[in-house]
Amino acid sequence: MLVRCRTSGQIQVYRPSPASCAGAHAALSSGRSVARSLDDGGVSRARVAKRREENEVEFSRIVAFSDGVFAIAITLLVLNLGVPPHTSGAELDNVLWEQRQDVLAYALSFAIIGRFWVVHHRFFSSVVGFDGRLLGLNLFYLGWIALFPFSAGVFGAHAGDTAAVVLYAVNLAGITLVGMLMMADARRAELSEMSAEEAREGRRRATLISAVFLASIPVAFLNPDVAPVLWLSLFLDSVGRRVRGRHTS
Repeated sequence: MLVRCRTSGQIQVYRPSPASCAGAHAALSSGRSVARSLDDGGVSRARVAKRREENEVEFSRIVAFSDGVFAIAITLLVLNLGVPPHTSGAELDNVLWEQRQDVLAYALSFAIIGRFWVVHHRFFSSVVGFDGRLLGLNLFYLGWIALFPFSAGVFGAHAGDTAAVVLYAVNLAGITLVGMLMMADARRAELSEMSAEEAREGRRRATLISAVFLASIPVAFLNPDVAPVLWLSLFLDSVGRRVRGRHTS
């Protein structure tokens, strides 16, 4: 003789025993609790992720590759500058003056990409584990970094054109937003030891930076020469925070 037990709409068939149906309910509940824990991305990823201290060589390769992308990108910026051979005298003066936009774009882009490297370096210093998702987000982030020399070159050569300003702004907003996503995802999965205060400050800064660059896009369609002025607000905010920090300390 078999006993049919209904458990939340599912019919299970057991040999008759006093605990048959109770056992079926308990097994189903246990399975659901395991499923819920597996659905919890932070818990499951923290358990299966490779620990940094146990995979130091592999982790060092990830950091070295990332640093290499930054190094190549920051070096490529200077390739947008150049002087034709056999140029001298007054002609050299004119050539250098004509490249003033390229020089300004180089200086601005060098400072920006250097700042992104510092943030990326600090983040990976706090990483205690890594998995496929973190590697994928890091590669996506580095893809935006690798695009930056091209955006900087277009901006330097065509600073007064709307398309050049929009390309530059979109590239920087993309770097900022993807970086914020990567750091937030790693912290949620317990792959980073970044403190709650550092995470809040990072989100605030990333939100402000991306908002300024995205806000400059519609301005660029109205006046491409005015849009870059909005970017100066980021510099002023940074200076203001440092001044406030000195006063509070």
